[in-house]
Amino acid sequence: MRHSGRSRRLLGGAAAIAVLAGSLAAFPALSTTLGTFLGKAAAASAMLQMPEGGMAYLQNRFQDDLVQDEPVSSSQPQAEKPVQSAAESVQEPSIPAKSQAESQSQSTISIPQTPESPSIETIAPENRGTITEKTFTADRSSLYIPLSAGYIKNSTNLSNQQVLSLLAQPMELALEDTDQPQVLIVHTHATESFEPFDRDFCDTSYTWRSTDNTQNVVFLGDIIANQLEQAGIGVIHETTQHDYPSYNGSYERSAETIRKRLEQYPSIKAVIDVHRDAIESPAGNLIKPVAMINGEKTAQVMIIAGCDDGTMNMPDWDRNLRWAAALQSTAETTYPGLTRPVFFCYRKYNMDLTGGSLLIEFGSHGNTLEETARAAEYMGKAMAQTLLGTLPE
Repeated sequence: MRHSGRSRRLLGGAAAIAVLAGSLAAFPALSTTLGTFLGKAAAASAMLQMPEGGMAYLQNRFQDDLVQDEPVSSSQPQAEKPVQSAAESVQEPSIPAKSQAESQSQSTISIPQTPESPSIETIAPENRGTITEKTFTADRSSLYIPLSAGYIKNSTNLSNQQVLSLLAQPMELALEDTDQPQVLIVHTHATESFEPFDRDFCDTSYTWRSTDNTQNVVFLGDIIANQLEQAGIGVIHETTQHDYPSYNGSYERSAETIRKRLEQYPSIKAVIDVHRDAIESPAGNLIKPVAMINGEKTAQVMIIAGCDDGTMNMPDWDRNLRWAAALQSTAETTYPGLTRPVFFCYRKYNMDLTGGSLLIEFGSHGNTLEETARAAEYMGKAMAQTLLGTLPE
């Protein structure tokens, strides 16, 4: 897989400088030139306040915009929720690993069109819920660390200064000039699906889960894989439904899958676990994260980068954080508003398995498949752009 003549994005040491340049821009008094920034990084970092205690953030970090991605806990009631069945319950994993010539000839996956919604009168009164659109961004609290574009929400005990110091280091993730697959896409919660209509109300009896891989997050993985392949990057899209028929233990099952793929393909550098968030207000109303991009309503995306609190056996969490920051900056530079701030937190989510692991939430259960598919296309392009910048000259 050759990429001669392709433009190179800022990564490695240059990427770290670009990521931190956004932090400097937030403090005009320190903003002279990028060349003098590194000498003043400590002063800029000191101006960022230290966040409060880490685990307390996990309980009230978002309030009405809580990340509701269900934990692995075997006591979690969502494990028993029924899913919308499909004619074919589980697809076999696809392993394209295509050459550049094959990838470039592959057509782009079409964005599905959302059907017109029936009247609210078709929903039983006791099942009528509300959907509210919201565009998420950083507020003025000390939790948010500005990047060259976008933000990191620091929900750990690390000070913002410590996080900035970590981001100043080169990003270790780097592609090789090879035809072998270098990105693995998986779905721990593959059956997560979407609101079928673009509307301000919903049927609360709907499960927002489906085994039909054209209607759930597996379809988003297809779109991301397609964008990476078109850029000449070898991809394995693992379509196994790790949360079906049993939700309990889904992270353990996806971890086993990831280990097998890493053993089978040592060339894999990055592992992306594609999810759909579930955001609700305290009153139980669905919150739908959206942004207008190229004149079209698009679901917002949130990258999660886990941090080790000293008990989680995640030796490469800082490498994952730098990968998250680089991807966030590329996505927000190219498609402003596409992302919510990176959620940097004490979570594992199988991110201990490689130094290039991220969990990415596409929209929420209030978003439509069309809105999230559009976000997946943009995020796939941003991911390709970020990764291609790591290739050796």
